[in-house]
Amino acid sequence: MKNYLIPEDDGLSTRTSGKWVTEKLYYLKRYIDMFETSMRNKPWRRRNYIDLFSGPGKCVINQTSEFYLGSPLLALTTEHPFTDYYFVDADPNNIEVLKERCSASQSAARIHYLVGDSNTHVQTIVNQIIQIDRSFIKGKWPSINLAFLDPEGLELEWNTVATLAQVGRMDLIIHYSQNGLTRNLEICYNSDDETIIDRFFGDREWRKIYQDWQNKKTRVGIHRQLIDYYKAKLQGLGYVEVLRDDETGAEPLIRNSRRKAPLYRLLFASKHELGHDFWRSVTRKDVYGQRRLL
Repeated sequence: MKNYLIPEDDGLSTRTSGKWVTEKLYYLKRYIDMFETSMRNKPWRRRNYIDLFSGPGKCVINQTSEFYLGSPLLALTTEHPFTDYYFVDADPNNIEVLKERCSASQSAARIHYLVGDSNTHVQTIVNQIIQIDRSFIKGKWPSINLAFLDPEGLELEWNTVATLAQVGRMDLIIHYSQNGLTRNLEICYNSDDETIIDRFFGDREWRKIYQDWQNKKTRVGIHRQLIDYYKAKLQGLGYVEVLRDDETGAEPLIRNSRRKAPLYRLLFASKHELGHDFWRSVTRKDVYGQRRLL
């Protein structure tokens, strides 16, 4: 039990990952640390961390056999912990293993676990947060929240993002699956049925963007256009608009460690400029301490 919360083998199951996962975890940890250091002494009713695709809590790098804390344990072991945690995973075994690991934390009693589809459970989480906020004076230091939305592919639905946005102060770190979209764009475009990409964007407008790109009506890359469209929809939910030059620099592109092929980007959304200041600071340098190239 003593090594449940440190990055080493504890005898429980783990998630096998590529080396590139360390980059994602680096940005997440830096943002969590900055977020909590800045917010912990302010009179927020709650400081909630929400992880909708939590996994078992640890990962092992397949190339090196190194162990790393996954996103839920990074949030749990930060120097200044959140007041409450919400961990969701579709795999019951992942949640059972995560519970075992989290039992070693002093914050264990403040963790809420949900098993099943995060796109279904998100409303339950949001209802709980809103109910707590309603018991206090509106707008006077309600909860402040960070949601990490990191599926393995395109499982995150737009309705889930929109549901989270019902909460007044809800920062989002979103996995934009560039590789998953690239592999599925043509298949989904040619389907008359609702597709996984329709659910990711929340509508079928992406098809027009893809069609124009195919017809060479624009020289802008397809993912630049799709990301801009996604961010415009976030703005429609009340998230702060940032100039695209700044946005592009704050969208870390995670690549396959060996082939260097693009895998995914991390998109950030906040309803407050300070959140974007934090994120730009976090993403200015990569995991190796080098100034990151766009």
